[in-house]
Amino acid sequence: MSAVIFIPARYASSRYPGKPLVELTGVNGEKKTLIQRAWEAAQGVSRIDRVYVLTDDDRIAEAATGFGADVLMTSSEARNGTERCAEGLAQLDTDPDVVVNLQGDAPLTPHWFVEALVSAMDGEVQMATPVLKCDRATLSNFVTDRREGRVGGTTAVMRSDHSALYFSKEVLPYVGDLSTPPEVWHHVGVYAYTPHALRAYAQWPEGPLERAEGLEQLRFLENGTPITCVPVEARGRVFWELNNPVDVARIEEVLSKEGIA
Repeated sequence: MSAVIFIPARYASSRYPGKPLVELTGVNGEKKTLIQRAWEAAQGVSRIDRVYVLTDDDRIAEAATGFGADVLMTSSEARNGTERCAEGLAQLDTDPDVVVNLQGDAPLTPHWFVEALVSAMDGEVQMATPVLKCDRATLSNFVTDRREGRVGGTTAVMRSDHSALYFSKEVLPYVGDLSTPPEVWHHVGVYAYTPHALRAYAQWPEGPLERAEGLEQLRFLENGTPITCVPVEARGRVFWELNNPVDVARIEEVLSKEGIA
């Protein structure tokens, strides 16, 4: 099975402008941009043929080529990473079997999350994404962010067969008491698509749920395309995305703890 990783990155983030070029300090004191750390995480994934950074911004493109990444320039009209991946797919000479969208703000994504995702694309699955059962610390971060008015990570609700019911930036199901919380699944910001599903997505208009939540994957559900959730295990690693400036310290703490340069 052939697979490529696309890392979509845009400068004009509404919540955090310039986020891909924010510097994060590793355990040895070295500063690397967020986009470089995401690219390095992608390099550690096995059974991947190529990794590309997708952007419409010359500053990001220059930074990415500077640390050795292959870059595909995409249009400023792309409204989200999945649309940007569809534009990237159109620039490849041949279709891979699987396209992986590794979010540029998720440098802590372990390689086994992505490997499990690619393995789930068995020919029947059109689109898949990993989910991680929240531990107490992550759930506390979720609840704290919402109580303080920040939009943090995303939660997933799924059926017993792991097909997705819904994704939200709210904490679902409702957490009233952190001492006895319900089972909450953290949606990991990685997607795998077949080329057919990715091209179909680009033809659909933005739906009301996607617009309300600001979650691109909801367009698949709104148009009747199932999403397979792939449960993954942290194996002692902490996963968190860089959504807000407060997350810089959270991620740098993990880089130090995990010994990541």
